[in-house]
Amino acid sequence: MTTNQKAQPTNSKQRRLDENQIIRNLSLVSIVGNTVLSGIKFIAGFFGHSSAMISDAIHSFSDVLTTVIAYFGVKLSKKEADKSHPYGHERFECVASLILGILLLMTGLGVGAAGLKNIAAGHYDTLAVPGGIALLAAIISIIGKEAMFWYTRHYAKQINSNAFMADAWHHRSDAFSSVGSLIGFAGAMFGYLVLDSAASVVICLFILKVSYDILKDALTKMLDTSCDEVYESELREFIESQPDVLGVDVLHTRMFGNKVYIDLEIKVDGDMPLRESHAIAEQVHDQVEAMFTDIKHIMIHVNPTTH
Repeated sequence: MTTNQKAQPTNSKQRRLDENQIIRNLSLVSIVGNTVLSGIKFIAGFFGHSSAMISDAIHSFSDVLTTVIAYFGVKLSKKEADKSHPYGHERFECVASLILGILLLMTGLGVGAAGLKNIAAGHYDTLAVPGGIALLAAIISIIGKEAMFWYTRHYAKQINSNAFMADAWHHRSDAFSSVGSLIGFAGAMFGYLVLDSAASVVICLFILKVSYDILKDALTKMLDTSCDEVYESELREFIESQPDVLGVDVLHTRMFGNKVYIDLEIKVDGDMPLRESHAIAEQVHDQVEAMFTDIKHIMIHVNPTTH
C-alpha cells in the first residue's frame, strides 16, 4: 500500500511533464507551420494575382493567433486546484475555445464579404488570371495542412484537449479551403474569372462551419451539460458490474471543461456493516476513475436495500 501511495504522485508528475512537452510541441509545430504557409500563400496570391489565395493566407495567419490562445488556455486549465478554485481550472480551455471561435467567425465573415463584393461588382474583365505560382502554393498548402491536421489531432487525443482538437480542425478546414482555391484557380485559368472570387466565398463557408462547431462545443462544456447516453450507459454497466453493488439508484454526469464530474447513488446490502459499505464505495470510486480517465471527481452515496 505504501509503495503504491508513493508511486502515484510520481506517475502523476511524470504525466504532467509529458503533457507539457506535448503542448509545447503542438504549439511550436502549429505556429511555425502556419506562419510559413501563410507567407508562401500571401506571396503566391500577390504575385499570382489571386484574391482567393490572399484570403487563404489571412485564414492561415489567423490560425497562429488561435494556436497561441489554445496554448495559454490549455496551460491554465492544467493548473492544480487551489483555495479560490477548489474544482480546478478546466474551464479556462472552454474560454480559450470561445475566443478562438469568435475570432474565426470574424475572419470568415471578412473573407466572405470580400469575395461577395467582387462578385457583385461584376467587372471580371478587370481581374487578373491567377498564375501558376498560386496553383503551386495551393497544392503545398493542402499537403502541409493535412499533415498538420493529423499530427495535431493525434496528440490532442492523447492529452484530451478540446482546444487543440479545435486547432487540428482549423488545419483541416485550411486544407479544404485550399482545395476550393485550387478549383477557383483552374476555372480562372480557363477563362472563368468569377470562380476565383467564388472560391473565397467557399472558404468563408468552411471557416463559419468550423467556428460554429467550436462555439457550440465550448458552450456545451461551460453549461454543465450531461454526457451523452452512450457514455452514461457504459458507465452504469461498469458500476453495476462491481462486486457487492446491487444496482444504481442515481447517476448524474456533468462536463466541466474536458473533465467529467459524477454524482452517484449505489445500492448495497442493508445488513452490511458501515465499514464494509464504505469499502465498497471506495472500490467503486477507484475502479471507475481508473477505467474512465476523463472523470475527475465522483461523489458516491450508499443506499441500503433489503433482499
